[in-house]
Amino acid sequence: MVDFGKVVTAMVTPFKADGSVNYAVAEQLAAHLAANGSDTIVVCGTTGESPTLTWDEEYQLFQVVLQAVKGKALVMAGTGSNSTSEAVAATQKAARIGVHGSLQVVPYYNKPPQGGLYHHFRAIASASPDLPIVLYNVPSRTSQNLLPETVARLAEIDNIVGIKEATGNLDQASEISRLTPREFQIYSGDDSLTLPMLAVGAKGVVSVASHLVGLKLQQMIQAFETGKVQQATSIHLQLFPLFKALFITTNPIAVKMALKMKGWDVGSTRLPLQCEEEEKVSNTLEKVLQAMDSKNKDLDY
Repeated sequence: MVDFGKVVTAMVTPFKADGSVNYAVAEQLAAHLAANGSDTIVVCGTTGESPTLTWDEEYQLFQVVLQAVKGKALVMAGTGSNSTSEAVAATQKAARIGVHGSLQVVPYYNKPPQGGLYHHFRAIASASPDLPIVLYNVPSRTSQNLLPETVARLAEIDNIVGIKEATGNLDQASEISRLTPREFQIYSGDDSLTLPMLAVGAKGVVSVASHLVGLKLQQMIQAFETGKVQQATSIHLQLFPLFKALFITTNPIAVKMALKMKGWDVGSTRLPLQCEEEEKVSNTLEKVLQAMDSKNKDLDY
């Protein structure tokens, strides 16, 4: 079974001033992430603005990031869709490109019942049997919750190896952990819940903050795993203001602003994502980053 590690970064998609994808910056950023705490990089997930990318842009990004990390990190392709046939085709093409896994979001808008969700993911997994599949449950965006019992059924399929659990519900995470095999990889879908999620059986986090503090997140998880719970808690509390600041508006608006403050030419978000309170968000981020910089000399940017 592929081990996607502890820190999985949901990478932003850099854009040029004209709105086109900046593949050169994507390559540089992916290499930076691989060298600064990211075990796996998710390309074209929510943080990568997948709803506004064309499939051709996504396939090129998969290739660029694979080339950039060159064995230093794994690459997980966001190839989910609310159309099963489209997700199947995209996942098969990503597998041919050579990605190490696929992140499959719960179908959005059409709101399938649990049986439909099961057959949707089973069809994708069956069509690409050699590619590890990680489920992605984020009901705040999809309008449907993938229930623990359904996750447990899906975990019986050989190449469905994990889940990004982003309900924010520790009871649900506990139930998934209780119902699935120990080797099933559970990831927190929220940076601020990583530490409590570890306590109920999670392996790590699919992170936004790891663009900035990937090494610190690795330290926190490793401290928890080695029984240094107080140290892990200390790191969590140290990073908590950043976790919250990055989500004061719709992701990935804030993380792109933070990256630009640190010198990364990632551009803005594509419409319809637009920050209406840019000055307020910017001021909040600046204060948090300045406070962290004054206390930490070993941050990743």
